[in-house]
Amino acid sequence: MPSFCKRPWFATLLIGICICLVSCNQHKQPAPLPPGDPDNGGLFLPGNFEAVVVADSLGRARHLTVNTNGDIYVKLTYNDIMHGSGGTVGLRDADNDGKADIITYFGNYKDEGGLPAGIAVHNGYLYTATVKYIFRNKLKPGELLPERGTDTILIDDDENLRKHWHTAKPFAFDRHGNMYVPFGAPSDAAQDINVAGPAGIPGGKGLDPAPDLERHAGIWRFDENKNGQTQKDGYKYATGIRSVLAIDWNTMDDCLYVAMNGMDNFHTRYPQVYSAWQAAMLPSEPLLKVTEHANFGWPYAYYDHLQRKNVLQPGYGGDGKVIGRASKFNIPVMGFPGHWAPMDLLFYTGDQFPERYKQGAFVAFHGSTDRSPYPQAGYIVCFVPFSKGKPAGDWEVFADGFTGVDTVFNTSDAKYRPMGLAMGPDGSLYISESNKGRIWRVMYKGDKNTFRPAQLTAMESRKSRTYIKTPDEVKDNLGLGGVMNGLILYNSYCAGCHQRDGKGDNNRYPPLAASDWIVGNRERLIRVMLQGLQGEIKVNGKTFNGVMPAHGSFLDDHAIASIATYINKAFNKENSLVSSAEVTKLRNAPTGNAGSMVRTKPVN
Repeated sequence: MPSFCKRPWFATLLIGICICLVSCNQHKQPAPLPPGDPDNGGLFLPGNFEAVVVADSLGRARHLTVNTNGDIYVKLTYNDIMHGSGGTVGLRDADNDGKADIITYFGNYKDEGGLPAGIAVHNGYLYTATVKYIFRNKLKPGELLPERGTDTILIDDDENLRKHWHTAKPFAFDRHGNMYVPFGAPSDAAQDINVAGPAGIPGGKGLDPAPDLERHAGIWRFDENKNGQTQKDGYKYATGIRSVLAIDWNTMDDCLYVAMNGMDNFHTRYPQVYSAWQAAMLPSEPLLKVTEHANFGWPYAYYDHLQRKNVLQPGYGGDGKVIGRASKFNIPVMGFPGHWAPMDLLFYTGDQFPERYKQGAFVAFHGSTDRSPYPQAGYIVCFVPFSKGKPAGDWEVFADGFTGVDTVFNTSDAKYRPMGLAMGPDGSLYISESNKGRIWRVMYKGDKNTFRPAQLTAMESRKSRTYIKTPDEVKDNLGLGGVMNGLILYNSYCAGCHQRDGKGDNNRYPPLAASDWIVGNRERLIRVMLQGLQGEIKVNGKTFNGVMPAHGSFLDDHAIASIATYINKAFNKENSLVSSAEVTKLRNAPTGNAGSMVRTKPVN
């Protein structure tokens, strides 16, 4: 042996080469799947699926994406307030135990209001959206943090951006260098927001023609590589799409798909047309196959999954049955129950899951806010089987257990709210949630070639949960006021005097926010809405002498309960919901008894 081979440095070199060769050879083989958590992180999944919690309490997480090396990136909401260090978080599982070992925050930008969504690793770049911008940063192989140089791909230059409800900028890429971005409708159903606010007013008519359709309620196509684009640089690809956060390009048929958030509060605005039960179920949250020049009818029409057709919107003369101009709009490929709030859409292209999942779509539902007096619903991840570019069956419950409770009376009751979906390089499915920022990794541990329908039986039985099933019109009526209903009614009947912020006009009309006259006194609040009030009262040490008209003659008990619920929660941080039964009891009580709010002399 040559003498230099005996030197220590040479031995070290040989060992290093061996380690490198072993390491390189290992990287050619996929790493074994880590064990799932004993309780699957709280999730219920089909047979032989397991889940592990990758990270927890990251902050209010929105969408997420996974790099080709397994690094995870999560878009956060206003994370600069929570952590002081950026609105995106990068996660790395260095030892492949399923848990993130490295967690780092970056991206020092603030959102312009609203709820941001949209993040993706694409062609070696990390694309990240805020409400106003879409950025991208180059990813360096092996590095978790992207490079510092930031490209601003898109700028929303709408000067009224902060007034709009549906301002998120999720996006999807085709295979031809294009990026597709929804521009959400400023209002719920094409009301004049300067008069009615984004939520609209009871009985309100939609603007006709709807001016929002010129720059909103549609999807625009942009160059994925060009800096500094604004909306005028894009191509209007499709229209009549109210609000989208769930968007993906399906490579199987080379087409764009979105799951749309439908309109809200049909009973609150049109009680003569829709019952509370109908308003809880309708309109559908439709899955749309979006082709060039497609028009899905917002605001003139909506999809009714119970009738399986487009029908005319009530703000344009509809009664829940009339089709009218709705006949000329594109038909969705599927309709989910109303108000479930689809937040993300993912067509599965991996090889880890059984064959039946390939080509199909996962949909994350954030959960409803405005189904009262029925239980809030959604809060699950669904799967839609596809074959040859079309749904091959009804939607299925794929992941459940997020709520932590059997019945969601109010949105805040849900422990977790599913938000984002992403697929890892090994075919694992990642799920984010928005309350605390928990991330799950879902894996299949069985023989994918012997997957059987029996493995779905337990998931099918979960459709009986109150937040999934079709509610019984009588038995499932909880009789509780709704915050969203209360918002619309408050802005219609109360804000003119007490102002939208509840602080009153500092002259004739007293504040409702932090009011020592109503805080902790539900009966007084309900009575004054039912029966009215005149004469002096003292609120927070100041005397007011206005006239409060009685609203009980034209608002039903659920409406009064909803306004009271909204006032208590929005202005006074009271979490309990006011029930219709409380209102009914006081409505039927003698008006002259102690505590009556009909006054003819000053009250202190």
